[in-house]
Amino acid sequence: MAAYILRRILLMIPTLIGIMLITFTVTQFVPGGPVERMLAQLKGHGGSGGGEVRVSTAADLYQGDKGLDPERVEQLKKLYGFDKPPVERFVRMMKNYLLFDFGESYYHHQSVVDLVISKLPVSMSLGLWSFLIVYATCIPLGIAKAVQDGSRFDVATSTFILIGYAIPGFVLAIALIVLFGGGSFWNIFPLRGLVSDNWSELALLDKVLDYLWHMVLPIISSTVGSLAVMTLLTKNSFLEEIHKQYVLTARAKGLEEGRVLYRHIFRNAIIPIITGFPGSFITAFFTGSLLIETIFSLDGMGLLAYESILNRDYPVVLGTLYFFTIIGLISRLLSDLSYVVVDPRITFDSMESQ
Repeated sequence: MAAYILRRILLMIPTLIGIMLITFTVTQFVPGGPVERMLAQLKGHGGSGGGEVRVSTAADLYQGDKGLDPERVEQLKKLYGFDKPPVERFVRMMKNYLLFDFGESYYHHQSVVDLVISKLPVSMSLGLWSFLIVYATCIPLGIAKAVQDGSRFDVATSTFILIGYAIPGFVLAIALIVLFGGGSFWNIFPLRGLVSDNWSELALLDKVLDYLWHMVLPIISSTVGSLAVMTLLTKNSFLEEIHKQYVLTARAKGLEEGRVLYRHIFRNAIIPIITGFPGSFITAFFTGSLLIETIFSLDGMGLLAYESILNRDYPVVLGTLYFFTIIGLISRLLSDLSYVVVDPRITFDSMESQ
């Protein structure tokens, strides 16, 4: 096991470097970088409101430099670190990232680490609650559907979850706001933020209730579309096991149906579901949804990623990519290890041969 884990960790290094190199290379050719945007502001091409700036190409920069002090342009390049060759900048960036020094945001003017930490509560709330609700709902529902395959219950629940899967999350969010957020019908749930403005003044129980009250509509919007995949995966996994020979043998011996289901079928059918648990659990803390966050005015990782790309905030883009790539690679390794933990029949030799 130790040798397999070591090989997987060593394989992560070129994978991580390759992803970062490709992304860094792309950023070098995307027009409208931080230097061009600042030059556009200095020349009066950028709007004064909302931080919107006209995106200039490399040619615009060359032609526009005629009216600007060359020393000022060099100062701007040095300020943003563009006075060095790309190779040197990439090597320096990776050295800093090894120490988890992600620099400072061009747009927000604060540490990338502090910026990400400030956005995580929203993304953790959405991701973690969605994860728990999906697993807690889909596994028992999928088992019930497998046991009652073809029944009215199976058809009715399949219809419901497939309709939910077909409805985009942002459309459902808007519908919930209209119905329950003070639109044309009932004013039951709040529409903005993770907590109320007077949250710090509330008692502990009231703080918990206020937080949950704010999370109802966003969680429903982000969860409904995920129910179908996990439910059908669970159902199909159990159906596959139900029709195997060992189940027929157990029933022929006179074992109770409940014992056959939970002592024999369950531990085999649950393997493909449980093995995805570690990766899903870890990534649940860091995922963000731009549309859900925008509709409910939640300032999380989804909105941060969108703003960073839009504003060419390369320290945030590259820093978060580096961190989340490591998280993704570790999650994949944990998922592979969970196969061996859940099913002793699987060995690392058989996994490597697949």
